[in-house]
Amino acid sequence: MTPFGEKMRELRAHKGVSQKEMATALGVSAAYMSALEHGNRGRPASGMIMQICDYFDLIWDDSEDLKRLAALSHPRVTIDTAGLSPKATELANELANSIGDLDEQNLQWILDEIRAHKAARLKGPPY
Repeated sequence: MTPFGEKMRELRAHKGVSQKEMATALGVSAAYMSALEHGNRGRPASGMIMQICDYFDLIWDDSEDLKRLAALSHPRVTIDTAGLSPKATELANELANSIGDLDEQNLQWILDEIRAHKAARLKGPPY
């Protein structure tokens, strides 16, 4: 399951609707909705994301959060390390080879480390 699929399942449960009911309301097949939720399809198109936001009456931050999760939910990721350092290639390969063995706590720790580094880099040096 992808982060987007997990959020969609949470939203459906909160609204009390089945995948089939949601699929019918959005004009897609129940099979597509199931595949999207379970991460067996790629990211949904921006139009579908907007339809889902409308379906759940999501506005502002909630809508942006769903769009962000969709962007982070491609189930088949390719990492191109061409032109990067050998350490970058090593990291990409280690992660590809061991991601299935990591527990949720370790996955969260890795995510937190990467996000903290990204936030510090975006913040820039103090003036």
